[in-house]
Amino acid sequence: MIRRTALVILLTFSQARAQGTAADYERAAAMRGDLQKLVMRERIREQWQDGKLYYRVRSGPDQEECVRVDPAAGKREVITNAEMPPAPSQEDRRGRRRGGNREPQAEAPAEQKWRAEVRNHNIWLRNVESGEERQLSTDGTAEDAFRPPLVWSPDGKWLACLREKPAQAHPVSMVESSPKDQVQPRLKTIDYLKPGDRIAQAKPVIFEVEERKPRVFTVTEAQIPNPWSIEELRWSADSQRLTFHYNQRGHQVSRLMEINVAGEGKVRTVAEETPATFVDYTNKIYEHHLEATRELIWMSERDGWNHLYLYDEAAGTVKNQITKGPWVVRRVLREDEATRQVWFMAGGVVPGQDFYYQHLCRVNLDGTGFIVLTPADGTHEVEFSPDRQFFVDRWSRVDCPPVHELRRSSDGALVCELERANLEGLFAASWKYPQRFSAKGRDGMTDIDGVIYRPANFDAAKKYPVIEEIYAGPHDQFVPKAFGLQQRQHGMAELGFIVVQIDGMGTNWRSKAFHDVCWKNLGDSGFPDRIAWMKAAAEKEPAMDLTRVGIYGGSAGGQSSLRGMLVHGDFYKVCVSDCGCHDNRMDKIWWNEQWMGWPIGPHYEEQSNVTQAHRLTGKLLLTVGENDTNVDPASTMQVVNALIKADRDFEMIVFPGSNHGAGESPYGQRRRMDFFVRHLLGVEPRRAAE
Repeated sequence: MIRRTALVILLTFSQARAQGTAADYERAAAMRGDLQKLVMRERIREQWQDGKLYYRVRSGPDQEECVRVDPAAGKREVITNAEMPPAPSQEDRRGRRRGGNREPQAEAPAEQKWRAEVRNHNIWLRNVESGEERQLSTDGTAEDAFRPPLVWSPDGKWLACLREKPAQAHPVSMVESSPKDQVQPRLKTIDYLKPGDRIAQAKPVIFEVEERKPRVFTVTEAQIPNPWSIEELRWSADSQRLTFHYNQRGHQVSRLMEINVAGEGKVRTVAEETPATFVDYTNKIYEHHLEATRELIWMSERDGWNHLYLYDEAAGTVKNQITKGPWVVRRVLREDEATRQVWFMAGGVVPGQDFYYQHLCRVNLDGTGFIVLTPADGTHEVEFSPDRQFFVDRWSRVDCPPVHELRRSSDGALVCELERANLEGLFAASWKYPQRFSAKGRDGMTDIDGVIYRPANFDAAKKYPVIEEIYAGPHDQFVPKAFGLQQRQHGMAELGFIVVQIDGMGTNWRSKAFHDVCWKNLGDSGFPDRIAWMKAAAEKEPAMDLTRVGIYGGSAGGQSSLRGMLVHGDFYKVCVSDCGCHDNRMDKIWWNEQWMGWPIGPHYEEQSNVTQAHRLTGKLLLTVGENDTNVDPASTMQVVNALIKADRDFEMIVFPGSNHGAGESPYGQRRRMDFFVRHLLGVEPRRAAE
């Protein structure tokens, strides 16, 4: 009798701790279902007419509410559909959303006499009145061709273009094993430049159009050695100067340069960046010319943070720093030359809030009058009224539903709250907010931010394996900051795991020093910070079992996840790596040279998962699409080859005919979940609950 009672107690204990069961998989599937329909009043569709704001918002499962707001009175009222103005066209909406850190290219003069085109690698002109044609250049060839953009000076006297020697060809071939339209395999070949390849070499050229013997000005190779790119050709209003942006290969020299046609083609540098590591040319290049005063607004990380500077463009010297402090300019929205102000989104600008939250700010060009216009504790998106007197502010956090507010542009004062999302239906479906958590990184001083997901049936008395979803690409930061459903992460947690996401050093949008950790060092992937963060989180949450830690990711995350297993195998025990760029010499040129540098050095080999594959100790599942055009699938196969040579056990799934991200297919996700259940929970996946 005693033995039977003990067996019952043991079975009861086992049932209480059951994880990875069929019921858990059902909850996981529910978390990946159509949960968006359960969220009400999450986003508005706004439009302005006659100084009033109108919008529609989803107010119920099959209901929509129409609203009119009078900003002058601060009054919000529900109206009928018949009272709503016609919806604006998509073109009008796009026109109001100009963003980014680039100016639009100059357009051809309205009364332009000639039209230009590229024909057989040369520049041809056609008179719009007489139809006369002229060949402006005669020596262009396939190996040294003239090409767009074709940029006219405002007076129509000068035409600028590029002349370019082409890049080498680098064919990458792959086999489609199972075509839909035939039995036999098909060979596919794409052109795919990789680090170290010979790239296209461009230089700007200017033609004088009207003269019998037109002058031609160009830039010598000595003035722009080894260019990665020549972009943003722009004429001054007086047609005397053409500026262009020169980015040297290796991304350690970035210059705004000028050709003075009034000065017989003299070339000079207006502004430049020459950091010891890299210029983040994909995110942090910005220039705006103030023609009336010959000034320039320029973006730079020279003081250790991404900020704006005011230049005397004629002298090529800094007049003053416009923004300053231990925070970063994320994106410039608007320059107002009349008021000499600039509007922008910034991160880290509100003390006590998450550094990555974006806020709308304004400052005078002399650096005075700085103001944060969106004070709420969250990350913000803004949409201005046509007259820019007001803006709609949508803000949220991962643990706070979206709130829409109408605010006054002059001082950010609240006019009225518009909407606050209703999550009652979502909570009724057992969805929970993730938890924000911050801990110190490898240096014991820097805040590292992340989020934690728990299963709906979380029991603080139990122990849960921890799984990290990793993406450590230096081009951005990846832990969610705004409200979202995060269904993949919640679905994984429902199987009986605690899932985490972390932004370690080497990712973007913090200080320059924080970002520089990635330089020639992608294998680092912030792991010293990530591991320290998880250890700190486990001290606060004893349910986190750090003896059973898994990791997964795709693309750059595929590279990082496997790197974690190879270098930190004492911490990470199970890994699922999808379509990883496992060797930076094998992946696309632009992304890898940006962070790993040029020319190719021994660090490329050291950082490779191929050369480190012999260090594998844990359980590994590799997945890849056989026709991946983003990351050469041979990158994964070379890891496989190295693992076989090192006699290491692993599992692999090749997805026939699939492209990048095949591991996120339904089958790929299911196999990933099964792999973690089997090797972290120690049970056979999807078994029925006892």
